Amino acid sequence: MKYGFIGCGNMGGAIAKALSQSTRDIVLTDRSGKGRQLAQTLGVRYGSLDEAAGCQRIFLGVKPQQMAAVLEQLQPILQKNKPVLISMAAGLEVNSIYAMAGGNIPVIRIMPNTPVAVGKGVILYCCNDLVTEDVLADTLNDLTFAGLLDRVDESWMDAACCVSGCGPAYAYMFLEALAQGGINWGVPKEQALQYAAATLSGAAQMVMETGEDPLSLRDKVCSPGGSTIEGVKVLDSHSFRETVTDCIAAAYRRNKELGK
Repeated sequence: MKYGFIGCGNMGGAIAKALSQSTRDIVLTDRSGKGRQLAQTLGVRYGSLDEAAGCQRIFLGVKPQQMAAVLEQLQPILQKNKPVLISMAAGLEVNSIYAMAGGNIPVIRIMPNTPVAVGKGVILYCCNDLVTEDVLADTLNDLTFAGLLDRVDESWMDAACCVSGCGPAYAYMFLEALAQGGINWGVPKEQALQYAAATLSGAAQMVMETGEDPLSLRDKVCSPGGSTIEGVKVLDSHSFRETVTDCIAAAYRRNKELGK
């Protein structure tokens, strides 16, 4: 088989869903057995750990703290078959995965986010020199339906994934609060959530398509003496920007801890 998934929780499942739109040559496996339902939904196979480890390319969807034990167990198969390992474990660098697998193994490190499941995600990636350009290009092509794919320098991968990988959680919190503000003044919940979600999506698309600085776009919404600027003043008074950058800093520090 072409792709194996060892662990298919929220992130692994999101990647599998996007990948299945390009190929069904996929084997899922996990410890709990919950991946059986996902495999059935996606129309792919659910198999044993050894079957997934015998694939040409293997997505590692296990927690960083469990990675060493899992790869040590699989070393005989990995060293025999020399598959491409694709790790999505926070904090673990390419060289760490390489060493845990016993060396002489091609490794791609990816940092995806959950919106890949709906084709609007971000996948940051880097790899070692054993990954050929043909294999890399083919893998990226198979992930076309995931969203934005961007090659990054590993030295700032941990910081970048705090923006893209952790960012959806922070965006959902803002979205919920934005909707709740409308609900408080009489907007029905269903409509408030729909308006908030569409508004955030549209604002993000404005940045992507125009290339304008977010502050410049913000100023275009803030008419002097208008209602928007009054809301901005409240956010500023509560250190909104500083709070968000502080949460990124906290996530970054945790990434570094997980990589030790």
